[in-house]
Amino acid sequence: MLLPHRGRSGAPLSPKGADLLRIINDPGTTVFLTVHAGGRRRYSYWKPFDAATGQGSCYVALPTAECDALHSSGRIALGEPVVDPAKTTYRVRPVRTPSASQRAAQRWSRAA
Repeated sequence: MLLPHRGRSGAPLSPKGADLLRIINDPGTTVFLTVHAGGRRRYSYWKPFDAATGQGSCYVALPTAECDALHSSGRIALGEPVVDPAKTTYRVRPVRTPSASQRAAQRWSRAA
């Protein structure tokens, strides 16, 4: 079951939400939502091996409730589903907001 997507809210982010958005915005990190046949949902990404720390080379799970809150507030969006019998997988992307000048231009064009 997917959560309904609402327009982006102006509510401030929690520190955890801001950290999650930094991960999702990182072009080197691809975040996915996997919805299993039983309904279990998991947001995750692959963390490559870091020779300096000796850590990585594993999947990292993200907090589902926080990611669902980002999705329902319109801060992240889901891509096209990839469906197989056991699960459905979605690519998670940040929602880009227009710059102040783009918003002003949009308001001006609607007023004209």
